[in-house]
Amino acid sequence: MRVSLLTSFFVLFGCPYFCGAQPAMFGQNEQVAKTPFANAKKTESKIVIDGNIDEAAWYSGVPADNFWQLFPTDSVMAELQTEIFFTYDDDNFYVAAKCYAPRKEYVVPSLRRDFRAGGSDNLTFLFDTFNDETNAFFFGTNPAGVLREGLISNGGANRQDFSGSWDNKWTGTAKIHDGYWAAEMAIPFKTVRYQEGSTKWRFNAYRFDTQITERSSWTRIPQNQFLTNLAFMGDLNWEEPLKKSGANFAVIPYVSADMSRDFEESGSGYNKNFNFGGDAKVAITSGLNLDLTINPDFSQVEVDRQVTNLQRFEIFFPERRQFFLENADLFGSFGDRRINPFFSRRIGVAKDTATGATIQNPIYFGARLSGKLDENWRVGLLSMQTADDGQNDLPSFNYTVAAIQRKLFARSNVGLIFVNKQALNNKETQTYNLYNRIIGLDYNLATTTNTWSGKAYVHKAITPENAEDKLAHGLRLGYRVRHFALTWRHSWVGEGYDAEVGFVPRKDFFQMRPQASYFFYPSNGKVVQHGPSVEALWLVKPGYGNTDREFRFRWTWRMRNSSRFQAEVKNEYTFLFDDFDPTREGNHYLPEGAGYTYTNYSLQYNSDRSQAFSFRIEPRFGEFFNGHRLGLRGDLTYRFQPYGNIALNYNLNRIKLAAPFTPVNLYLVGPRIDLTFTKKIFLTTFIQYNSQIDNLNINARFQWRFKPVSDFFLVYTDNYFPEDFRVKNRAVVAKLTYWLNM
Repeated sequence: MRVSLLTSFFVLFGCPYFCGAQPAMFGQNEQVAKTPFANAKKTESKIVIDGNIDEAAWYSGVPADNFWQLFPTDSVMAELQTEIFFTYDDDNFYVAAKCYAPRKEYVVPSLRRDFRAGGSDNLTFLFDTFNDETNAFFFGTNPAGVLREGLISNGGANRQDFSGSWDNKWTGTAKIHDGYWAAEMAIPFKTVRYQEGSTKWRFNAYRFDTQITERSSWTRIPQNQFLTNLAFMGDLNWEEPLKKSGANFAVIPYVSADMSRDFEESGSGYNKNFNFGGDAKVAITSGLNLDLTINPDFSQVEVDRQVTNLQRFEIFFPERRQFFLENADLFGSFGDRRINPFFSRRIGVAKDTATGATIQNPIYFGARLSGKLDENWRVGLLSMQTADDGQNDLPSFNYTVAAIQRKLFARSNVGLIFVNKQALNNKETQTYNLYNRIIGLDYNLATTTNTWSGKAYVHKAITPENAEDKLAHGLRLGYRVRHFALTWRHSWVGEGYDAEVGFVPRKDFFQMRPQASYFFYPSNGKVVQHGPSVEALWLVKPGYGNTDREFRFRWTWRMRNSSRFQAEVKNEYTFLFDDFDPTREGNHYLPEGAGYTYTNYSLQYNSDRSQAFSFRIEPRFGEFFNGHRLGLRGDLTYRFQPYGNIALNYNLNRIKLAAPFTPVNLYLVGPRIDLTFTKKIFLTTFIQYNSQIDNLNINARFQWRFKPVSDFFLVYTDNYFPEDFRVKNRAVVAKLTYWLNM
């Protein structure tokens, strides 16, 4: 495996030296166009955020106009144009836009903040405030004036680089006029991070229009690139160098009360709890922020959606807790998705030493310093202290994470991370590790036009156990041009690589995963893009040889009305190291030491989400281990705009394995009602029936956003046995948060 490690770093460090700084040497067919620009002039007059764009200051600078079409093609100017105007004063920068459209018929699925862009009319602004082509803030709105904001990381080249979970203070509105809809925003400089003395930010904007099913952007983006890709941006020039933002110190206290009962525990009554604490945000510089928390309340006001698990390993659920979200990529993007040295959801969670079950571990306090030092350097330092738990024989743990990142070449960077979990006030009966540490080095590659992208990493575990091979390393290298994309991945996880604060569901293996895709672009007709894709996987375990193998072939069609169809065939080989029951029934097991080869087929159709009724359907059929599987999953959604929607998510599986197994039907059905009475009052109710864990869950969440980033939540949760509706447990949680600028 040492050869693989050296190869990884030779390829990644060699490639950017030759192709990162000088992409033309590799014959890329993209030409770097002249960078578009817009100018913002300072104003002394008051800007009224009302959606009229009638102040003279809006027209004093140079607007961002002449939008390019992104969809259905990327070779012409947008049919429905957009004009964006800028101005600023000492405290805020202001953005306004005119989005031209022939009719006043717009799709606004709901009034809920932080909406998803697909299937609706909306406009989003991207601000790369440090000009690093790696990180950006985004702010958006729709014709009804519903707002959204979030963060883009890792260059924005993939969907997972886009996060709408970040919240902060700013204002905006929109108004529908004859022939266009208009938007205006006022964003405090202290809401974003930037370098003092800046004269330029990189900027882009993209728009979704449902009237002619068009997507457009200010800068021209190739159709084979993701629309938030920060490689394709223009310049927003400021009339004067930006001053340091004003004092930025915010306190966000909370109070919460909950009442719960476990009906399965004989004689138990209702447990009542009252809690209070809060967070504080302190701007150390315009680019560096200090977050503090005392007795944080990490209760789930929005619970994880249940899933049907037919695999042998842990399933990844994303972080939702607000404290961890800003600059989350600086801490959490090391390694890859399934070899991650730091997964923030491990903090505040422990394992019962007697049963191995996951339990909550209260957090006393925590601090996080993160952000940019300048255009080249990012730093992060996080420390959290948890409570001890005498009942489960667990001590207090300290979690400390330090990360630093340095920009290289045009858009690449190198990063170093150190993760430490340390046990304090140790218990006499020690059933846990006194410490667990990871040190890691990552190199992230992204060339100027994102033709080449990739990552190489090597991580080392430092643990008390005398285990062999505490190393993990990997390589991903991708090449993407208009008509085809190639990707190579390989990784190694040693048997002793124990990352207790990370997400590493499998160890002691070497994996290779190549992928190739080809894209056709018909000039007319209902299909705008289609093409085949092949992907292979080989997984080798020392002493066993090839233990997992997979080959996929799929063909994907994207339609002019934004619907999508895909057909796939997959052949797999799986070797079992332990007895395994795919049904989770617990009556019979496939024996360890056996290998299975099986082939299955799937189809997937996603309808046009801009229609009042939309759906996704994905049938799957074929072999499954030593038997067969027939499955159907998807969703049905009906929209009654702008007040919400009713949806039904479903995942149905019939598994028929060889004797002594009996056929099993697994059902996961989740109706969801999402009501938005106003832009401030929301009610979400969903029911999840999961036959695999024999559970019926009802969750209702009421939210009142009475001020920006200040909320009242009331959440009711019930869990039942489905066969007789006998209650398992019940809880009611009330929580109030308030954002106070000091």
